[in-house]
Amino acid sequence: MKAAVVVFPGSNCDRDLKVALERAGADVTMVWHKDTEMPAGIDLIAIPGGFSFGDYLRCGAIAANSPICRAVVAHAERGGYVLGICNGFQVLTETGLLPGVLLRNAGLKYICKPVDLTVETADSAFTSGYWAGAAITVPIAHHDGNYFADGTTLTRLEGEDRVAFRYVDNPNGSARDIAGLLSQNRRVLGMMPHPERMADPLHGNTEGRVLFESVVGALEAA
Repeated sequence: MKAAVVVFPGSNCDRDLKVALERAGADVTMVWHKDTEMPAGIDLIAIPGGFSFGDYLRCGAIAANSPICRAVVAHAERGGYVLGICNGFQVLTETGLLPGVLLRNAGLKYICKPVDLTVETADSAFTSGYWAGAAITVPIAHHDGNYFADGTTLTRLEGEDRVAFRYVDNPNGSARDIAGLLSQNRRVLGMMPHPERMADPLHGNTEGRVLFESVVGALEAA
């Protein structure tokens, strides 16, 4: 299974994401934001956390207009898999691959700590290694992680079983406690918490590693 990790100026979780995917069995290529094409045969594109372009304008807005993001959108539109974590989730909303937007945290402060999540659905390549209702702990590290969408959109997302993760004790004000979200075809996942930071025993637990093993295993089987 081949994966690409996109790197922007200001990305700081790109290597962590590469290591997590490699340990799950993926062949990973790092792709610079000024590239215009993905390497041949890429199955999964992963957009890491960090502060792309210094988080000027809206977080992720400049990155979403980088040349490589046209290839990311094209990959998703062909039915390819895309994972966006933290700043990557912000980029996915800015490209329109996921609905809604990430706003400033309700408390107006940067938050960096482990948080408890509930896995809302196991019906995706990303979450199939969990079970619906599972409780996991994954770190967050963000200043603009407050997910917002209008009420009609939120009800539709819930009705379509597209909420992947919810916060148990909402740290940032996200609408309906949403921490992670799937696209309509369930092949694009955006999430604010960092599973790559809970993917090694030295991290304290390996509950995040399950996500990487799930998607790599699903794509290898396909």
